[in-house]
Amino acid sequence: MLLPIVLFGALLIFISNKIVSNEESNCYTSVSEIPARDVALVLGTAKYRKNGGRNLYYRYRMEAAVKLFKAGKVKAIICSGDNATKYYDEPSTMKADLVAMGIPSSLIYLDFAGFRTFDSMVRSKEIFSQTSVTVVSQSFHNERALYIARYNGIDAIGFNARDVTRSYGLKTELREKLARVKTILDIHILNTTPKFLGDKVHMEY
Repeated sequence: MLLPIVLFGALLIFISNKIVSNEESNCYTSVSEIPARDVALVLGTAKYRKNGGRNLYYRYRMEAAVKLFKAGKVKAIICSGDNATKYYDEPSTMKADLVAMGIPSSLIYLDFAGFRTFDSMVRSKEIFSQTSVTVVSQSFHNERALYIARYNGIDAIGFNARDVTRSYGLKTELREKLARVKTILDIHILNTTPKFLGDKVHMEY
């Protein structure tokens, strides 16, 4: 009885990853080659790891967002992340660092209810009225974000931030495989909606 369940689970993981990976062709690594869009959506993560060290995923995403902006490839930035408690605020942390790196504060907008990638993508359209965005994260994350975007009427492309080493990101890589299964279920089976929506935010750039 256990073997069929294991085989089914493995097949589901394989198929989900194969489907989501098709979005690779819509991701860019070169600033000069990526088409210009009005808005970059930077997907959040913690600035520091649980062991207290600097989170390289975070650092590289901030650097990628700055490259896009300074190259004139985007006019404004949405920082979308988790703000579950007053002691944990990804969007505000991202904004502070982006401002320190030369991005005007007035061109950075905060999405405090980007609790997960699904929420961030849907809210970029429903709350921030964006139907065409450049998503900024690592390549594996961008692929999943773009897949979510397609099924929510968002014309999205990805700008791949620098990736980490295999050993550094092994746990994240394994979690990503399961996250892709969840994405397929959210879109095609569960009809998932964001945890929060709320009032629309008017962006000026």
